[in-house]
Amino acid sequence: MKKFKAQFRPTTAAVWKDKIIIIILIIDKIIIIILIIHFDLQVVPVIDFSNQNLKPSSPEWDLLKFQVREAFEEYGCFEASFDQLLELRQPVLEALEQLFDLPLQTKQLCVSDKPSSAYHGSPSRLYESISTDDAHIAENIEQCVTTTLWPQGNISFSKTLASFTQLASGLEKTILRMILESFGLEKYMDELLDSTNNHLRAMKYGRPNTSEPTLGIPVHCDYTTMTLLCQLNEVQGLEILNKNGEWMNINPSPNSFVVMLGESFSIWLNGRLSSAYHRVMMKGNEDRYSIGLFAWPRGGYLVKVPKELVDDKNPMLFKPFVLEEFLKFHSPQIVQGATKSSLKAYCSV
Repeated sequence: MKKFKAQFRPTTAAVWKDKIIIIILIIDKIIIIILIIHFDLQVVPVIDFSNQNLKPSSPEWDLLKFQVREAFEEYGCFEASFDQLLELRQPVLEALEQLFDLPLQTKQLCVSDKPSSAYHGSPSRLYESISTDDAHIAENIEQCVTTTLWPQGNISFSKTLASFTQLASGLEKTILRMILESFGLEKYMDELLDSTNNHLRAMKYGRPNTSEPTLGIPVHCDYTTMTLLCQLNEVQGLEILNKNGEWMNINPSPNSFVVMLGESFSIWLNGRLSSAYHRVMMKGNEDRYSIGLFAWPRGGYLVKVPKELVDDKNPMLFKPFVLEEFLKFHSPQIVQGATKSSLKAYCSV
């Protein structure tokens, strides 16, 4: 009688890697669900990017890529733990305190023909900001901001903010690559990088001197490709609107960025991922300092849905648009709250 031997196919390393990633993701979700049920908590995911040796195609890279995609699908944002931020946090805070302590008439000298740049604020508002483009280059900050506010010079201010921009921009590029890989769109990486303006915005929310929550900045979505926010002191206030229409407090760690998907990238992805509506609510007697990298599509760049994201099941939702043209009629400085995207309405098919 002929004997049959069981045939076993060897499991490849790639298959095991995928299984391990899936198991870790399941465990991660179970832990979050237990915390939410037991403590009645709602928290955005925290993803650790502190490994300076993180490389594409490594098991850790693939795990983080899954987590990033999942976080954007569920919340439109996440908290990115990034230990390299710690050594810059205090110098950046001191630079912003020095900046916003200047007299109002001095800050108002910082003007620009671009609505997204220069100084915005007034004595009657809690919120004020100063912005500049391509801030990863210290000379750009020096030319657009520093020499105007400090005619005698303040090179340490320019270098500190440029160092922050470089750090945030490096993380933004990593996250962008992960998203593109998750959709099989890696070939667009260079195009998107070349068309990105590293716009830096320094922000101060004045103390309302009340225990009642006071609106620091109204509900909105950013028009960016991606936004990376860093809260510089211990004063909380950032909130996001979840899918259930509930406001969630975001209380980031000192070593982390809050990473938000922008409207321009959501449109480029044909709506596959959505950006997070958010606001800042202030209370108490302390000022809040924050700084953000706003990765904008550069002037003249045509934001267009890739053909790979359009088929019979996924028709094109948005027409090509140039953000610069849109901003001529819609200021990126938030003047009134809205939970409907004016940018998506502008380019909707």
